[in-house]
Amino acid sequence: MTASLKPINQQVIVITGASSGIGLATALEAAGRGAKLVLAARSGQTLEKVVADITSAGGEAVAVTADVSSYADLERVAQVAIERFGRIDTWINNAAVGIYGRLDEISEADSRRLFDINFWGVVNGSRIALPLLRATGGALINLGSEVSEAVVPLQGMYAASKHAIKGFTDALRVEVEEVDHANVSVTLIQPTAVNTPWPQHAKNYLPHEPKLPSPQIDPGQVAEAILSAATSPTRYVKVGAMAKLNTMVAKFMPGMGDKMFAKQADRQHYDEPPRDPDGTLYRAGESGRTHGSGGAEHAAE
Repeated sequence: MTASLKPINQQVIVITGASSGIGLATALEAAGRGAKLVLAARSGQTLEKVVADITSAGGEAVAVTADVSSYADLERVAQVAIERFGRIDTWINNAAVGIYGRLDEISEADSRRLFDINFWGVVNGSRIALPLLRATGGALINLGSEVSEAVVPLQGMYAASKHAIKGFTDALRVEVEEVDHANVSVTLIQPTAVNTPWPQHAKNYLPHEPKLPSPQIDPGQVAEAILSAATSPTRYVKVGAMAKLNTMVAKFMPGMGDKMFAKQADRQHYDEPPRDPDGTLYRAGESGRTHGSGGAEHAAE
């Protein structure tokens, strides 16, 4: 059974990690197309401002301060959606954090915290969303990455969490779409490097300020892929040419891939000291930015 999905302007959409980066870009684009939004993130002050901006422009949105690692928090997000709008048509599990550092140097506590947000946040959101989506039909969209299949050095734990998300999402899709024949579409979005504040939000074990290697795509490109999957049932979407290239190399030429990916080790930092080594692993960021800030010369933009 192929899920029957509504146009964006008829949808109620839940987005986690909606206070910055891809999540914020998706929220703003969806609001501009007429969707009713439930926006969740730890950065409650930023979310309230985003909702105020959407409302003043004639849209409908509500903010819920939530940590996706908490099942109870995400239950509250779903409850607010039902109380405010009566249903959920699309649930987007987007929230994620990163860690820059060698795998043999990252603490177990930090690694577990990353998995609590990146992986268990997706599991929690999926488990809570599915009964509601099954009731009326809809889309469940999980944010993976090109490193759901490839890897990048110095971001190994992040890559491991995105591999786990792919395994979970693929198995869930089979159960929901092929075994149960439910009226629900399950999609994995796999972007390449995206120009967002994500590196500045990451916990950083490196002696320099981290960055993502170029080329980077615009977060709006990922938002477009997400909203397309919300209206057209899609198995997975690799966003950006490098996502397609890197995953292909990892799958079909793994030895070459190891050497190619190793070259990224020296392309992931600026020549400046770390600005905020703790990042947002354990606290809200409140940056409210869709795009990254770049090096020190752009820090105040």
